[in-house]
Amino acid sequence: MKAIGLTRYLPIDDPKSLEDIELPTPTPAGRDLLVKVEAISVNPVDTKVRAPKDKVEATPRVLGWDAAGTVAAVGPDVTLFKVGDPVYYAGSITRPGANSEFHLVDERIVGHMPASLDYVNAAALPLTTITAWEALFDRLGIAPDGSDEGKSILIVGGAGGVGSIAIQLARRLARLNIVASASRPESADWCRQLGAQHVIDHYQDIPAQLQAVGLPQVDFVLCLNDTDAHFPAMAAAVAPQGKICSIVENLGPLDIGLLKSKSATFVWEFMFTRAMYETPDMIAQHKLLTEVARLVDAGTLRTTLGEFIGPINAVNLRRAHAQLEGGRTIGKLVLAGF
Repeated sequence: MKAIGLTRYLPIDDPKSLEDIELPTPTPAGRDLLVKVEAISVNPVDTKVRAPKDKVEATPRVLGWDAAGTVAAVGPDVTLFKVGDPVYYAGSITRPGANSEFHLVDERIVGHMPASLDYVNAAALPLTTITAWEALFDRLGIAPDGSDEGKSILIVGGAGGVGSIAIQLARRLARLNIVASASRPESADWCRQLGAQHVIDHYQDIPAQLQAVGLPQVDFVLCLNDTDAHFPAMAAAVAPQGKICSIVENLGPLDIGLLKSKSATFVWEFMFTRAMYETPDMIAQHKLLTEVARLVDAGTLRTTLGEFIGPINAVNLRRAHAQLEGGRTIGKLVLAGF
């Protein structure tokens, strides 16, 4: 089968950083699905895993943790899907990625694809949707049924992949008052289109801007951009007994003491946790993605596709990685067809 892989971790402008390769088609066992991949999207995790370092792989490593396709074969223990089912999923960081014609994935982290979307639009959703859903509803404890209506949230980095779906979930399901941050006019407009009532610039004084929009403190903060740089501002912005969740790893120590007098909570979200540790509730991601498909088909949520890059090959994938590393992407970048 065709795939895109690497053996060395090189700068993305090096043609050998990602190469077109041929690999054997895998065979499903246990609860695995063999998926014929139709479309993929690219996330910051791809660029972080591929980042230059002194390491050489004995066999090519395949990246990619967002895919939409069709079930081509099933393992003997599969109960949730059948051959021919359209599916979408993010997969597991501990297994080969989906940048290949066929891909093995555990059925417990796979969802039935939205019937109203094609593969390109569906591939934009899984990883970021799981991340946003878990961050809002599992980690921050926000009620998805609207019981927290009227409470406020600051989403730092609202125009990226996770922010694009988090704004929709926070507005249309939780019915929160949303302040999103964006640093350019086009990304600010994107956030407003998705449902943010207020947009501020995360490169400027965040507490002062919150004061200006009439929300000097917010009940929840979701950090999707530079935890180290924004932590003092988030600690100042969060309300007493409020909660902060980040998906961006810190490079230095965080001053958690800033939260003590407020009895505020800080929590991480990492969407690969359930698959990585095979937690007892691993199937929650199957249920989550299936529910999101229902919400998309009902018109409650929309795809977060930002740009279609073209066919799935090394040249286009390197281009997508380079765009992400440039830090100016709005929504998701998607490739389709080998």
